[in-house]
Amino acid sequence: MTAPHPTLIVLGAGRGSRFLGDGHKLARRIGGMTVFGLTLSRALSTGLPVKVVTTEPLLPLVLPQVARRDVLVLPEAQSSAHLGMGYSIAAGVRASLDAAGWLVLPADMPLVDARTMLRVAQELPRHTLVYPQHQGRRGHPVGFSAELVSDLVRLTGDEGAHRVVARYPGHAIDVDDAGVLQDFDTEEDFLRLEAPVPAVPSASTSASTSASPATGPIGSTTPA
Repeated sequence: MTAPHPTLIVLGAGRGSRFLGDGHKLARRIGGMTVFGLTLSRALSTGLPVKVVTTEPLLPLVLPQVARRDVLVLPEAQSSAHLGMGYSIAAGVRASLDAAGWLVLPADMPLVDARTMLRVAQELPRHTLVYPQHQGRRGHPVGFSAELVSDLVRLTGDEGAHRVVARYPGHAIDVDDAGVLQDFDTEEDFLRLEAPVPAVPSASTSASTSASPATGPIGSTTPA
């Protein structure tokens, strides 16, 4: 019987309150794709199971790529029922309790290389907490082993998983992947993106190259 894989949870249910441009920042286009769509393409290219946490208005950005059964819809960020980034993580974990751990990736980080995600996943069997770091700075996605399930399902509020990260020793993976630090929160973040966006590799390509030292935690990233 094949051992279960960690599940990659993509978080796209946040307010995006720092973005003052038109529409939602996850709907902005980068290299012909929306921010949300590009993040999902990279996540799906790993071949790992993917769960997406989002809101009803953003569903059209998700459903062309992800089956409805793998999408969790939360109240809109502006509503009184908004439950925060911590609850989003908990919802994703509760929807995949049979996973061999979880990688948490904000949807506003579309430049993270799929090979980096796979390297984090590969380290989870040996470590409780895993994160990539680029030039000494912690980035995303953060990997949580299955033994942390009781901590993760109780998360609430806007702190995300910061308390869990602070409680357990983390294993850093040095990566040559600046995308682990790059979120798109403001109009200025989009204006700074001058280089062409690298093509999204196929799942087979990502898997076959992931074992090489593709230099590819948890950074303080505002919820997507």
